[in-house]
Amino acid sequence: MEFIKSYFKLEERGSSISTELVAGLTTFLAMAYILPVNSYMLADAGIPLGGVFFATAVAAAIASILMGLLANLPVALAPGMGLNAFFTYFLVLTLGLSWQAALAAVLISGFLFFVISITGLRKRIINAIPVGLKYAVGAGIGFFITFIGLKNAGIVVADPATFVALGDLTQPIVLLAIFGIILVVILHSLGNRFALIISIFVTAIVGLLLGTIFPSLTAQMPSYTASGIDFWGDIGKTFFAAFSGFGELFQHPETFGIIFALLFVDFFDTAGTLMAVGTQAGLIDEDGEIIGSDKALIVDSVGTMTGALLGTSNVTSYIESATGIEQGSRTGLSSVVVGGLFILSLFVFPLLSIVNGVIIGGVAYSPVTAMALVMVGTLMVTQLKDIDWSDKAIVIPAFLTIIMMVLTFSIATGIAVGFVFYPIVMVSQGKAKEVNVVMYVLAALFILGFALGLV
Repeated sequence: MEFIKSYFKLEERGSSISTELVAGLTTFLAMAYILPVNSYMLADAGIPLGGVFFATAVAAAIASILMGLLANLPVALAPGMGLNAFFTYFLVLTLGLSWQAALAAVLISGFLFFVISITGLRKRIINAIPVGLKYAVGAGIGFFITFIGLKNAGIVVADPATFVALGDLTQPIVLLAIFGIILVVILHSLGNRFALIISIFVTAIVGLLLGTIFPSLTAQMPSYTASGIDFWGDIGKTFFAAFSGFGELFQHPETFGIIFALLFVDFFDTAGTLMAVGTQAGLIDEDGEIIGSDKALIVDSVGTMTGALLGTSNVTSYIESATGIEQGSRTGLSSVVVGGLFILSLFVFPLLSIVNGVIIGGVAYSPVTAMALVMVGTLMVTQLKDIDWSDKAIVIPAFLTIIMMVLTFSIATGIAVGFVFYPIVMVSQGKAKEVNVVMYVLAALFILGFALGLV
C-alpha cells in the first residue's frame, strides 16, 4: 500500500486509494458505452465484430494503464467517438478504402503523433496557445458533454425545423434519466463525494425494477442480458491486419489528406481534453502546463498505434475522465483501475448491458449515465470565470470556440474555429507581432483543413 501511495503521489495530491478506486469505477461506467458502440460501428466497415470488440477493450486497457503508470494522470483512453465514424462512414464507405487500409492510415497517424509528442514541437504548440483560449476549450468541452448528456437522456432531441428541441418528457426512459439528473444534483448539492457513482447505481436499479414490475416498460428500461460477444474466433482476423493495407493506402490519391485528418483531429481532441481535465483536477504547474502532459501525449499516440495493430480506430483521451475527477481522482491510479475494468469487461460483458444505451424507434438513450455527463459539464463551465472578458482578442475566439464545439458536435472543430479567429482579431487590432508564429501556422493548417473538408 505504501508503494502505491508513493508511486502515484496520493498524499501529495490530496487523494487516497479508496477515492481513486471509486473514481476509476465512475469513469469506466461513464465510458463503457464505447465497447458496444465502437464495435458495431466498425463492424459496419467490415471488421469482424468479435475482433474489434477485443481490440476496443484491450487498446483502451493498455492505453489507460500506461496513462496511469507513466503520466500519473486521471485520464482514461479508448477509441474515440467521431474518429470511429470518420473511419467507417468516410474512409471505408465513402472513399472505398478497405478496413485494412483504413487501419494502416490510423497506424501511420499514430506514429506521426508519437514523433510530435517526443519532440519539442508538442511543447511549442501547447505553449503558443493563449491562456484565455485554453480556458475556453475547457469550458467549451463542459458545454459539449452536457449537451451529450442531455441528448443521451432524451431531454434534447433532433428536430427538422429547429435542429434541436425539447424531447418527449412523458416517455418513461426520459423520466428515468431526469430522475438520475435530479438525484445527482441533490446529492452533489449536499456535498456527497460519491454523488456520481451512487446516482449511476441507483438509476440502474430503479430502471431494472421498473422493467421487471411493469412488463410494458421492459423494452424502455435498462435490462440485463446474458448474451455476450464471441470474440475469440475473430481475434486472428484483425491482429496486425493494418500491415496488409499499406499497399492499397499509398495507391489512393487522398492518402496524405486522410493521414493528416486523423492526426489533426486526434492531436487537438487530446490536447483539448488534457487542458480541460488537467485544469479541473488542479494539475497545473508554474508554467501553466498540465503536469505530465508530455508523457500523456506519448501514451495517447502509443494507444492509437496499439489500437490500429489490434484492429480499431484512433485511441484518444476521454473527456468522461472528468466524471472520475469530480469523484475526487487526482492521480493515475484511477486510470489503472479503468484499464483493469476494460480487461475484466472481456469476460463479464453481459453485466455492462445494464449501463448500455436503449434503442427506441431508432434513437439511442443512455439514461443510466446521462446524469454524470450533465453534472460534470455543469461544473466544467466554471472555467469561464478565468477568461479576461474585457479583451476582445480573447473573448471573440473564445466564444466561437465554445459555440462551434457544441453546434458542430466536435471538439476539434471548435478549437479550429477559435484558433483561426484569434490571429484575425489580433491583426485587426494592430497586434500582429504579439501573436506566436505557431498560432499563425496552426490557423493556416486549420483553414487548409476546412478547405479540404478534413475538419
